Amino acid sequence: MSTENLPQSPEQPPRKPRVAVVFGGRSSEHGISVVTAGAVLRAIDRTKYDVLPIGITRDGRWALTADEPDRMAIVDRRQPDVEQLAESSEGGVILPVDPANREVVYSEPGSVPKALGEVDVVFPVLHGPYGEDGTLQGLLELSGVPYVGAGVLASAVGQDKEYMKRVFSSFGLSVGPYVVIRPREWERDESAARKKIIDFAGEHGWPLFIKPARAGSSIGITKVDSLEGLDEAIEEAQRHDPKIIVEALLRGREIECGVLEFEDGPRASVPAEIPPVQSHAYYDFEAKYIDSTPGLVPAPLTPEQTAEVQRLAVDAFEAASCEGLVRADFFLTEDGEFVINEINTMPGFTPISMYPKMWEASGVVYPELVDRLIGAALRRPTGLR
Repeated sequence: MSTENLPQSPEQPPRKPRVAVVFGGRSSEHGISVVTAGAVLRAIDRTKYDVLPIGITRDGRWALTADEPDRMAIVDRRQPDVEQLAESSEGGVILPVDPANREVVYSEPGSVPKALGEVDVVFPVLHGPYGEDGTLQGLLELSGVPYVGAGVLASAVGQDKEYMKRVFSSFGLSVGPYVVIRPREWERDESAARKKIIDFAGEHGWPLFIKPARAGSSIGITKVDSLEGLDEAIEEAQRHDPKIIVEALLRGREIECGVLEFEDGPRASVPAEIPPVQSHAYYDFEAKYIDSTPGLVPAPLTPEQTAEVQRLAVDAFEAASCEGLVRADFFLTEDGEFVINEINTMPGFTPISMYPKMWEASGVVYPELVDRLIGAALRRPTGLR
């Protein structure tokens, strides 16, 4: 029998790549991560990608959440929470552990697990420990799922301010004076650990910045002007991390620069300057996210200074073996030297954050920025590279 005149079944259109946006998490930066996720979800091109929002609660449960970016915003100075967005108070999302299978499953107590389909790439917008520090990246490497941003090593280096500075110093980048107090030092001899900080102050002067070694968004940081406030500052830092880092004040201008991975390698954005914040002791959490203190984009630098900080930002990206994106933060000291303070491998990523603003001023608007990051992740192989 001839099939010539039989109706032909239409070809199925190719499946769009599926992006799992993972956000929230167990760190003190949970709320900012949710805000970032809202911005990313709003910006993803739905004609190119299918999207699966997955929130991690403060206690570590992976929850299926509503795809409602408008609910992921700071309202009346209150930060959003994954629990408010979760479709169930008990259900959990399970990532594949077999690299040959990228299907995500949703399970609730007493119910048959439900397949949510395959995930082609994860966009992790977690900040701080248990997400930005290499832990999630290691899980995704084991699962064989591509993801946006830095790999395991670079994420860990970018999270730990001590080892970040050690890496940068070994590559010839200038870092400011610092001293680290590890938890064992504090437990073994609290007086000796405290004296270590006091001796550091004697050498470099007050004020000092007492920081959790592995936190971000300026959470847990205290500017200490004298010995009187030291114990309270140490206690505040240790609430977020048992390991603390103490940094000397560097007098100069705060300059930031974004790095983005293009097809031909990493490129730097125009830099920005964070001007002194009159209502805050320094550029702290509230100045960044609540009061939205504006930065100067582009920074008022000479062409030579702009080229130098862009070069150093890419050098920092390469030194830490980063991928995808980085925001590099510098001080331009009074003698004209750029000193690197830190990098963020998943910087603040809301439309009002400095990283997207720097790239917008460089000609890459927010939706294109998101698209480029997803594209870079899909191009990269999983495993050693």
